[in-house]
This record gives sequence, structure tokens and C-alpha cells, in this order.
Amino acid sequence: MNLARLLEGKTCLITGGAGSIGRATARLFTEQGARVMLVDLDAAALQRAADSLDAERSAWTTADVSDEASVHDAVAATAQRWGGGIDVLFSNAGNFGVVRPIAEYPLDVFDAVYAVHVKGAFLMCKHAVPKMNDGGSIVINSSVAGTRGDPGVYAYITAKHAQVGLMRCLAKELAPRRIRVNTIHPGPVENGFQLAVEQDLQGIIGRDGTQFFNEIIPMGRHGTPDEIAQSVLYLASVQSSFTTGTMLAVDGGMSA
Repeated sequence: MNLARLLEGKTCLITGGAGSIGRATARLFTEQGARVMLVDLDAAALQRAADSLDAERSAWTTADVSDEASVHDAVAATAQRWGGGIDVLFSNAGNFGVVRPIAEYPLDVFDAVYAVHVKGAFLMCKHAVPKMNDGGSIVINSSVAGTRGDPGVYAYITAKHAQVGLMRCLAKELAPRRIRVNTIHPGPVENGFQLAVEQDLQGIIGRDGTQFFNEIIPMGRHGTPDEIAQSVLYLASVQSSFTTGTMLAVDGGMSA
């Protein structure tokens, strides 16, 4: 039996590093031998996240993923922290927006969501790819929303579909360098991000939002951040060495 850790000696950059999925993924990556740079807007939350990790294997830096100079600095800080190139980019930063009819959807909200998910993922890849080692992996955190349409969820669903297009272009461009690029598509997850979505929805549908989602998930429950992290690990590691350009659903069957 090979007991080697799956990310031994790898340098990984995780955006949205202060959120539940970012934290769970960072914890799992470091347990698997990686060195992890956490990136987010909230310095205090980043510090708390880093405090739960091996200090020798983790660091953090603040960045706005929708700002090119900020992204450049975060990527440079990652490469400089441990020397050498970057092996894994997990583009995980996200925001949701609101649920509204098309005629009432606020343009500023649409722009803000698109800036984080699409422009942010694009900028992270633009600046990370030149510093990535051949044979590395890019994982973009899309959503079950990137596989379907729902009324009123205009910004989030549009952005999540757009990330798939970005992933497919990158997968073909980077294949000669053996850099794999995939999207992961979580369903509803037990965290504050999803709860805020459900509370907004509750006011629209007039019933409990969490129960509503559980009823439309074939497995009848929300996922956990740790379950999503395990699937990110698969895409980040040699376990998926011949997997690129794919959409991995981790949604309890919601997109089936």
C-alpha cells in the first residue's frame, strides 16, 4: 500500500480561503503534505483560518480577486513564500447576489457577482498560470447553479455558467503543459453562504428555505464543506491525472 500523501511538497493557492469550503480544503491539503496560501478580503478571518493550520505549511494574504494589481500581488506572494512555482490553484472566492425578477434585478449586484466569479477566476488564472509548474492543477469552484437555470438567480447562475466556459478554454490551452483544469459543482452546503441564500429565498417563497432545498436534493440533505474538500483534493492530485476539461458534480444528485 502506498501511504504517500497526495500533495506532498506541493504549493497551493486558495481564494475564498476564509470561507468554510476554503478552510476545509486548506486543512485537507496541509494534511496531505501541501503548503497553502489562503487569499481573501477579510484579514481577521484569514488569520483565524490560518491559526487552525500548521504554521509551517500555511500563510495568508488579503486580495480582491476582481482587482488585477491585487491578484498579481497575491500570486507573487505565494510563489515567493516557499520559492519555486505554484502547483495548485483553487479559485473559490464567491458571492451570491439576490433573487429577483429580471425587470427588478439590480445592475450593481449583477456586476459585483460577475466581477468576483468570472473576472476573479480569469485574473487568478491569468497571473497564476505563468508561475505554475507543469503538471499542476486548476480547480474552479462553480456550483450546481452552473448546470441549471432557476428564475430570479440571474447574476449567480450566469456567472457560474461562464466559469465553465473559462475552464474549457484553459483546459485546452494548458494541456501541453499537463496542467489540468476542471470545475467543481457543489450543491447546497451547510455553511453561512448557503444559509443567507435560503433566508433570502424564504421571504420569496414563503416557506423554510433549507427544507425547500433538502426536498429537491435526491440524497435529502445538504453537503458539508469537508465533502466538497475531498472532491477538490481529487481534482488537485495525481488521482485525476487524466482528467481535464470536466465538470465534477458534488451535489447529492441535484443536477441528475
